Amino acid sequence: MIGTWVSIVPPIIAIVMVLLTRRVLLSLGSGIVAGALIVAAFSPAKTFIELWESVTVSFWDWGSSAINTDNINIMLFILLLGVITAFVSVSGGSRAFAEWAIRHVKTKRGAKLLTVALGIAIFVDDYFNSLAVGQISRPITDQHKVSRAKLAYFIDSTSAPVCVVSPISSWGAYLIGLLGIMFTGAAAVTYSPLSAFLLMAPMNFYVVSTLALVFFFAWTNVDFFEMKKHEDRAEKAGQLYDPDKEIPGQLKEDFPVHAYGKVRDLAAPIVTLIAMTLLMMVWTGYQASVADGIAVSIWSIFENTNVPFSLVIGGLIGAGLAAVLYMLQFKNNETANASLMGQAFMSGVKAMMPAVLILILAWGLTDLIDKLDTGIYLSNVVMQANIPVAFLPAIMFVLAGLMAFSTGTSWGSFGILLPIAGKIMLDASPEMLLPALAAVLAGAVFGDHCSPISDTTILSSTGAGCNHMDHVSTQLPYALLSAGITTVGYLVLGLTGSIWIGLLSVIVILIILFSVWTMRAKSEKVALHQSI
Repeated sequence: MIGTWVSIVPPIIAIVMVLLTRRVLLSLGSGIVAGALIVAAFSPAKTFIELWESVTVSFWDWGSSAINTDNINIMLFILLLGVITAFVSVSGGSRAFAEWAIRHVKTKRGAKLLTVALGIAIFVDDYFNSLAVGQISRPITDQHKVSRAKLAYFIDSTSAPVCVVSPISSWGAYLIGLLGIMFTGAAAVTYSPLSAFLLMAPMNFYVVSTLALVFFFAWTNVDFFEMKKHEDRAEKAGQLYDPDKEIPGQLKEDFPVHAYGKVRDLAAPIVTLIAMTLLMMVWTGYQASVADGIAVSIWSIFENTNVPFSLVIGGLIGAGLAAVLYMLQFKNNETANASLMGQAFMSGVKAMMPAVLILILAWGLTDLIDKLDTGIYLSNVVMQANIPVAFLPAIMFVLAGLMAFSTGTSWGSFGILLPIAGKIMLDASPEMLLPALAAVLAGAVFGDHCSPISDTTILSSTGAGCNHMDHVSTQLPYALLSAGITTVGYLVLGLTGSIWIGLLSVIVILIILFSVWTMRAKSEKVALHQSI
């Protein structure tokens, strides 16, 4: 059953259940049980072993018999982020920063555009982006009644979509290295991996359409489906999220709000967190390059950097500074004390535990999906089909989207599909190589973008302080819309053989949609005024 159609059953069970029940842990657990049964060929003893390994794979890499330091560091960073949030809250830093933001960011549009700008500016890593942008933007968007679901959408839509076209990022370094391996010995390839990566950026139609939609929805008050319900509730009732649902990063205790808090109590820890993480990413990348005997460059540094370790070091220093700034209030603030500080620490840890538990189960399910060769099965379906070359970019986009959506990983989809797409296009139509590879990148980001079992989706909802399934259900229609536009673009590209005509078709569709939505919003506004 491994590598057959049965291999897609566990992710389908998890995804369907999570969409129907909205109980993430139960759904992921069901997918894990189904995956373990299939891998173990329904043997009770082996099923128990597979279950144990999938649940503990976040801490122990059973393949290499070593501690899984990367996953552990990511979980530690999430907990540290909760601690920083608690410290800046109890110190009054969040309140002071929100008051400062109201004075300087005066409109709801400004709050949304600031979030989008930060999402694009912090492009070095998607995990880092998702959590850091949320911490900075949340006090501002909360004050201007932007729903947490909308904030999570902005974060998620400016993390991976920007990282995948940025050469100076963990994604860019990984992809440039992968392209280098693929191009070795290929006589038809006349460009370097770096130049190929840069040339592919405007061919990534999903990134183009997604960022265009993000800017449109940030500039206007147009919204649809579930997102509109969340935005209307935030605007009219001031309810930014459903208090009856599990909200990662939401502090449970009602801590006293200190008048002593200053903007620095929030700004200094967050700026320190960002600066130290970036510094450690450069340092670890430099050290690894030197140790491997590689010529040190900006590309080698980001290709070899240790992002999870860098996040932990940045988080520790940021949390330490937040604690110190709070302790400085002990003399002048009668309510500030070590006991309250301890309570805040524990509250921060507990607030992030739901996100950590979801990640543990998501990683466990991903491990079982990898054992089932789900990605290889999906890719073989395309290789065995006799598909005209003109349709291959669109097919590659859809297949990569399905693979990333069902497996919850874009990087895994890159590793499987890029070599396959490269082989097919080099044999069939070398001039279409880069568009096909760009379509794989676009599809993998799309699938990862809207998959409820994706770690970046989980971290985006965590960074925004949004219920995970609220984030998935509100973002999915927007992601599907962008994917539909992208598919048309790749069909036009394949049929015309012109990258620019394909890109133009995407832009034309976006302009038409924006015009229609804008006119509809104006007519609704006029009708509302007339009824009043």
